[in-house]
Amino acid sequence: MKMKWKQQITNLKAYQPGRSIEDVKKEYGLEKIVKLASNENPFGSSNKAKEWVQSYGASYALYPDGYTTALRLALSEFLKVDEKQLIFGNGSDELILIISRAMLEPGKNTVMATPTFPQYRHNATVEGAEIREIPLVDGAHDLEAMYAAIDAQTAVVWLCSPNNPTGVYINNDQLVQFLNKVPNDVLVVLDEAYFEYVTAEDYYNALDIAKQYPNVLVLRTFSKVYGLASFRVGYGFGSEEVIRALEPVREPFNINTLAEGAALAALSDQDFIKKCQEENKKGLQQFYQFCESEKLDYYPSEGNFILINFNCDSDELFQYLMEKGYIVRSGNALGCPGAVRVTVGSQEQNEGVIQAMKSFIAEKAIRQ
Repeated sequence: MKMKWKQQITNLKAYQPGRSIEDVKKEYGLEKIVKLASNENPFGSSNKAKEWVQSYGASYALYPDGYTTALRLALSEFLKVDEKQLIFGNGSDELILIISRAMLEPGKNTVMATPTFPQYRHNATVEGAEIREIPLVDGAHDLEAMYAAIDAQTAVVWLCSPNNPTGVYINNDQLVQFLNKVPNDVLVVLDEAYFEYVTAEDYYNALDIAKQYPNVLVLRTFSKVYGLASFRVGYGFGSEEVIRALEPVREPFNINTLAEGAALAALSDQDFIKKCQEENKKGLQQFYQFCESEKLDYYPSEGNFILINFNCDSDELFQYLMEKGYIVRSGNALGCPGAVRVTVGSQEQNEGVIQAMKSFIAEKAIRQ
């Protein structure tokens, strides 16, 4: 049956999530699996969020609050921004879709790094826009080259900081110099999915940036450090003008009632967030020490993951680790052949996957 599909989606592949725990258990007959592939929080979520969900007793038959009022007001107070400067999405993934649907079309172009979060490219392809990808330099955005790629038809520039999959961030001076040159009719999307994990002293203040540059929209999420990935709550903040233009594209009731309540409860527990930040920093040090001892190249990360170059077939290492009970992300799927991306887990989980990696290195040396 021949349908009238958009030509640009005919060869487009659906998003391929990492292997599920139950799937791997079943295939390899393993009792215990540690998933370190999707940058989820190994410490779960705040007890306050769990308690709120368990105590919810209202009707499931009623639609959610389409304005996300309670979470909107709490975030407005937490961030010190006006409630009209906020937009909510079913994860920040949906916000990327909303932006793309609102701004991209044939005849327009969008600028992004490569490799970076693949949904920028994916949604631009669906909308039929020209995609201008600028290779990373030492894992970082090449902002000079990205600026040079902007022209009169550029609608959106995507900046992922810290960048996924490298974990490298954009510092304040770099960002300000870039934004001072970008035309004010180009939307610059600052994707900060891993913002809460950042410890670099020269990292910019996105709230100040959004106030100073009305063409900047900042994206954040409750999926990472807040540990609410299964609820899908993302949000963006920027100028009222930008938010007002995007709102008609947003689906009604896109944040469900349980998700809003869980996010609201999680936001109130910043002690949990601080603990996760501290544990993540310790976990990164475990991987750094491993890489130094094995003389492996890696990027110091400001996220809750690390990209390590083993100079091998990424899929071979991915398969080896999976059979040992550790699910990571193959660099082949991320545009980083030879490497794997590993989510920072608990101290015990990190030690376990590091030992499995050491075994791989030893076995590979014997085979060679």
